[in-house]
Amino acid sequence: MSELYKIYPLLILGAIIGLVAIIFIVAYVTMKNKKEAIGFDRNMADSEIIKRLAVYAKPHLKSFLLVFFIMLISIAYDVISPLLIGKIEKVLESDFEMAYLLSFVAVYAGILIVSLVSSYIQAILLQKIGQKILSKLREDIFVHIESLSHSQLNSIPVGKLVTRVTNDTGAISMMFTNLLVNLVKNSFIIIGVFVAMLCLNYMLTLMVLCFVPFIVLFTVIFRKFSRKAYRKVKDGTTDINTFLSENMSGIKITQIFNREEKKYEQFSEKNNTLGKAKMREIFVFGIFRPTVYMLYISSVLCLLYLSARSVIEDISFLGQVIDASVLISFYMYISKFFNPIQTLAEQFNRLQSAFASAEKIFTIMDMKPEIVDDEDAIELDHIDGDIEFRDVWFAYNEDEWVLKGVSFKVKARDTVAFVGATGSGKTTILSLICRNYDIQRGEILIDGINIRKIKISSLRRHFGQMLQDVFLFSGTIRSNIVLRNEDISDEEVMKTCEYVNADKFINKLSDGLDEEVRERGNNFSAGQRQLLSFARTIIHKPSVIILDEATANIDTETELLIQDSLEKLMNVGTTLMVAHRLSTIQHADNIIVLSHGEIIEEGNHFELLSKRGRYYELYMLQFEKEKLKS
Repeated sequence: MSELYKIYPLLILGAIIGLVAIIFIVAYVTMKNKKEAIGFDRNMADSEIIKRLAVYAKPHLKSFLLVFFIMLISIAYDVISPLLIGKIEKVLESDFEMAYLLSFVAVYAGILIVSLVSSYIQAILLQKIGQKILSKLREDIFVHIESLSHSQLNSIPVGKLVTRVTNDTGAISMMFTNLLVNLVKNSFIIIGVFVAMLCLNYMLTLMVLCFVPFIVLFTVIFRKFSRKAYRKVKDGTTDINTFLSENMSGIKITQIFNREEKKYEQFSEKNNTLGKAKMREIFVFGIFRPTVYMLYISSVLCLLYLSARSVIEDISFLGQVIDASVLISFYMYISKFFNPIQTLAEQFNRLQSAFASAEKIFTIMDMKPEIVDDEDAIELDHIDGDIEFRDVWFAYNEDEWVLKGVSFKVKARDTVAFVGATGSGKTTILSLICRNYDIQRGEILIDGINIRKIKISSLRRHFGQMLQDVFLFSGTIRSNIVLRNEDISDEEVMKTCEYVNADKFINKLSDGLDEEVRERGNNFSAGQRQLLSFARTIIHKPSVIILDEATANIDTETELLIQDSLEKLMNVGTTLMVAHRLSTIQHADNIIVLSHGEIIEEGNHFELLSKRGRYYELYMLQFEKEKLKS
């Protein structure tokens, strides 16, 4: 019992660490029981994610091997430097010559410089590799998103897609440029430091190893909590990006209806949710780091305690003597042993976060495009413009038919207009012709060929579409008309603009075709945007022109300009029109009247008026409205 007091400090230290371990285990078990409720587990296995990411890393295999070789050189400093410091301490304790001491210092400085240079070269190489991988991954996901059908794109919020292409790919780039290499590096440092400690003093090494089970335990527990925290942060980031993407686009509506305060409340709620998720993430790390640091300090205290007893009582432990040089070297080794372990745990969880980002990206990339080419699909170099619908049935949602057995023919170079109430299926017909959607029953023929047998790119190349809501990209007037087709000359662009009467406002602009187009073309009027859209459509020489409410939101003067262009185009190719203003379609060769997805009338303007049916009712109703306005 007289000697028992000598180990009291070690017992007290062990009790404290044990108590902390029990608290962590209880928290872990409690959270594990709620595993399914919190829903942070991924559906894709790590092995599958690694296999798919390896495809992007494979072209850079030689560069990674070079980085690995450089990394081994930089590790030498962490393994050798404590031994050199211990040797210098030993030299200082004895009679020494300055040249002998300086030789050790020079070796230490040399190793340090080599390590720093190696780390610098390693960082540069990794950044280059990471940026190449990042670019390739972003290009692949962007191209894949472009291949998705309209219905698929409508089902995914734009903000979520933006997050996948930006934030999530950035996390994967960080994995290649930092996480993976540092995980390997820290693993080698731990192994190297352990071997060096074992060779230096196996008794003190055994003492350090007593703390390893607790490090492993705390790391496993930390992984579970941190993974949940990472997932919450990522979900919150995606949510807020989606909200911002939608509301920044519709901010004018918010202002018009004076709903800024309500939108602010919504944003504030989402922002606070993300803030709380970030705080939980910080809290998890705020618990883990001090805990590992506590183990580090505990091992240092044990080292100092055992060293002090060895010196004071002049005793050895398991045949091992602890002198000042061993003490200094071990003090440095313990720091180099615990720091990588702490970093390793954090990096491993960031790796899991990168895997979660990769899963989100691959989930998008695994979406199979609904509209694809048939195996025997053909290229069409030219089409005349004959169009036929044969008993076409279509529904956006199952069993909610938008078109019910629609059949009609359009002769090449004819102008055909579709009329009907909202939701009657007019715009749907125009979308189906270009295969923006696929029909459930029936056939759609172009020049007698089923459109499913024509390659999508070839089919759409022969169509020009003008929509009611014109979308202009940021850039110039020229770039919006040619859409990056460099083969189109400025002379051809201006001729097209003259043809559609867009030159009248372009010539008044200070920069002409080089005039800046801001986001969505908000520095141009609705009529000007429509004229630019018309020029964009015509310059690509379509065989079939589709006009979906192209004159709905423009002033009378601009409408007259477009009507003038329409009269020229009716003899150039097949024209399909949807218009609520019946005055714009009076000269159409055929007018098809739709109601609830079915054709109820068909004929030219005068034939339909003479029938005194639905078209006659619509015409008279608009006539009375125009009369009242005048």
